[in-house]
Amino acid sequence: MSDQIKSLDDLKEAVGDLPAATTDVSAAEVVSAAITREPQRDELGRSYATGKRKDAVARVWIKPGSGKVTVNGREMNKYFARPVLQMILAQPFTVAGVTGEFDVMATVKGGGLSGQAGAVKHGISKALQLYEPSLRTALKAAGFLTRDSRVVERKKYGKAKARKSFQFSKR
Repeated sequence: MSDQIKSLDDLKEAVGDLPAATTDVSAAEVVSAAITREPQRDELGRSYATGKRKDAVARVWIKPGSGKVTVNGREMNKYFARPVLQMILAQPFTVAGVTGEFDVMATVKGGGLSGQAGAVKHGISKALQLYEPSLRTALKAAGFLTRDSRVVERKKYGKAKARKSFQFSKR
């Protein structure tokens, strides 16, 4: 072991023989080159994703089509009768700029209508970015790929609800 490095000068001499790293490539280019996303589609040309919101869980399949949305075997207008809920389901398509280009088939369980609409929206967003990875940046910027983790707080013993106390009586 005669080639031991005992000082920084010895280290510089040892490393000096190695070729210098190229500095014309930025770190962002290296990361983007390393992460190349490929479309994930099944044998029928569909993309699948699971969306969640509150207690609702939605299983969503998308495929190219005329923009027909089916939820639990019913049309979107019949299942989500309120215009606000229909607007929530349309948001991922408008943000991605692909309105009317995909057919959606979703099954959703649990929660109420508002939570179910949010779950289907989350599922559509995830399925869109799996079908066409170039849409990911727009959907990510709008915050549609992030699961909204807010859920109802559990009831505690000695309380009327999660935080509400019973009426106080001094006497």
